[in-house]
Amino acid sequence: MPIEGFDYKAFAASMSEQAKELVPQDLKDQEKEYIVKTLGNFTLLAGEALFNDTQLNLTAEQAVFITQVIAEWSFHKSIDLIHSGILPQYWDSIMQKIAFTIFEVAKQAVIRKIPQDQLLQAVEHHVIKVYNTCIEELQKKGIIDEEVKTRAESQSNIDAMAKQAQEEQQRQKMAAAEEAEKNLREAEKRRAEKRNKQKQEKALASMPQGISNKQMKLMTLALVLKILSQDKVTTILNKFDSNDSLVISQYMNMADLESHIDGDLIAGCLKEMKEFLPAKKILTKENVLGDLLRIYKTTPREKVERIIKNERPLVKRFILQSYDGEFSDLPLRVAGIVAQYIEESV
Repeated sequence: MPIEGFDYKAFAASMSEQAKELVPQDLKDQEKEYIVKTLGNFTLLAGEALFNDTQLNLTAEQAVFITQVIAEWSFHKSIDLIHSGILPQYWDSIMQKIAFTIFEVAKQAVIRKIPQDQLLQAVEHHVIKVYNTCIEELQKKGIIDEEVKTRAESQSNIDAMAKQAQEEQQRQKMAAAEEAEKNLREAEKRRAEKRNKQKQEKALASMPQGISNKQMKLMTLALVLKILSQDKVTTILNKFDSNDSLVISQYMNMADLESHIDGDLIAGCLKEMKEFLPAKKILTKENVLGDLLRIYKTTPREKVERIIKNERPLVKRFILQSYDGEFSDLPLRVAGIVAQYIEESV
């Protein structure tokens, strides 16, 4: 009795359509047609043979599996033959031997209920063996030389596709990490803007009417910071006392700040402050870990864990490992942002 639910014609047509989308784009049109046609023919013949073999008692699922294995290897080895440099008139005979081998090995393995992973390993072993034997026979007959033989034996489209898939997966991981870094950076920027606004409002409310010598220096520094990038401004302000940082930020947002300071006074203040401006700290793994370890010495671990409670698992793992002086696989720039966020939150 034919296999119920196994439409081998529709399945062969489906495999052919999928092959059209996967053939290497660098091949010629006739080469692409050969791959699709060969895959379709072998898939159809194998499916028909299984469908009409009443003694096998295969299920539709088993028949589909065997036929799909033939389709996949027909696809890969026909591409290998095209890349090998062997003339097209020899392709069919090689592909027929490969397809017949797959059919028999897969069929017997399914009948004997061999685990699927072992079945696939057996099929791969016999496919490579038959393919290489055919190549050696062509050389013995003088049809191909040693160079073509070596090139043909080195072809493996299935490995090339696996490598391509792995590289694509790696690219996706990198893109995800970059997106996570971007999101973390934007979140920190929003938090910083909110904090700065609150600080500026507080500083404005408590700002004295008279201008002292210290305030003059802070105004001068604010003028300098107004022409720097936000990253540099943040780095410098973090070096100051929190109250002074608030006042400087407020001055930076004054539209008419220049009108409050005489040019000579600005020059004098700059000269006096030159030796005391904070130096830019180099972002390294050692510096980030050092900053965190200094925080841990004076801050209970429970408090730090509460701060990162809602953060991503990657950030949590980075913080937990840093307690042991270890630097996880978090990007260095992201790690620096995290360390700064912890320092500002404790």
